[in-house]
Amino acid sequence: MTGPSALTIGCYPYDTTRQLFERPVTVDGLDAVVTTAPTLPEIFERTVRGDEFDVAELGLTFYLRLLETGLPFVALPVFPNRVFRHSCVFVNTHSGITGPRDLAGRTIGEFGTYGQDSGVWAKGVLMDEYGFRPERSRWVIGGLERPAAPFDFVPHPHPADVEVTTAPEGRALGAMLEAGEIDALFSANVPQCVLDGSPHVARLFPDHEAVERDYHRRTGVFPIMHAVVVRRDLLRARPGLARALYDLFSRAKDAAADRYREHRRLYQIPTMIPWANALFERAQEEFPEDWWPYGVAANRRTLEAYLRHHHEQGLSTRRLAVEEVFAAELLDT
Repeated sequence: MTGPSALTIGCYPYDTTRQLFERPVTVDGLDAVVTTAPTLPEIFERTVRGDEFDVAELGLTFYLRLLETGLPFVALPVFPNRVFRHSCVFVNTHSGITGPRDLAGRTIGEFGTYGQDSGVWAKGVLMDEYGFRPERSRWVIGGLERPAAPFDFVPHPHPADVEVTTAPEGRALGAMLEAGEIDALFSANVPQCVLDGSPHVARLFPDHEAVERDYHRRTGVFPIMHAVVVRRDLLRARPGLARALYDLFSRAKDAAADRYREHRRLYQIPTMIPWANALFERAQEEFPEDWWPYGVAANRRTLEAYLRHHHEQGLSTRRLAVEEVFAAELLDT
């Protein structure tokens, strides 16, 4: 902590957290200093390596990997980042990959670590829906647009029968995919070659929105990437802090939802996206109540799916229960 009356919070400025950056924040009698970083891995690394943050956004797999080694943080059921991940699998168009079963025997890139949150979800969905087996492919870990070593601030577990190597020195995964040096790529971010319209790269699921909507209707799962964590010693010292933080992040998220509801009157004109209002109305049909729920009860099915995927992919030594992952005082949410 920065002082007896200060609380440091590190998170990305999403719609769900924007309100925290727009006005002074006080939590449980503590003035909060809310900061961010250019990229999410930087927030994660600064959280894991030191005592810079009292409260921080952290990827679920980073949290779970460190939970078994004594991480001094505990998660709150606050989920500022969630994305359907059928869209995050990219293939080289000359590889002959036309569907999930064609990934067997191929070389696949993944950013930063084997089993990033986006990769855990993508692999898990492919395993459940299409019989995909990660051990039947070869995995290359590296940077997306710039050469980079695997993250060195978290453990890198993987099953012994899964072949995992690092990208060649001086090579980045996006360029390797476009050049055909890897056949496919699991990536949380859209590679620049895709944004540039390269004919050599495409999504595994070109009509991913329809596939993702069907997946959600059948399973009720809306994949969660990140949670908010808080220092355990701080919660012991301030018993009401977990609930106060949960309420703080919930209000910020609800304020964002209210902005979209109000902007519906204006055809979402504060955004630059054509037909944004039509998208809002389609999403409202899919999510008639809370689009982005926090709390344990509303997310139990999604959380249990993630914990199962994490264990099945050899990233956890055992399958954790939801009750083991989140602060005990918020299990009733």
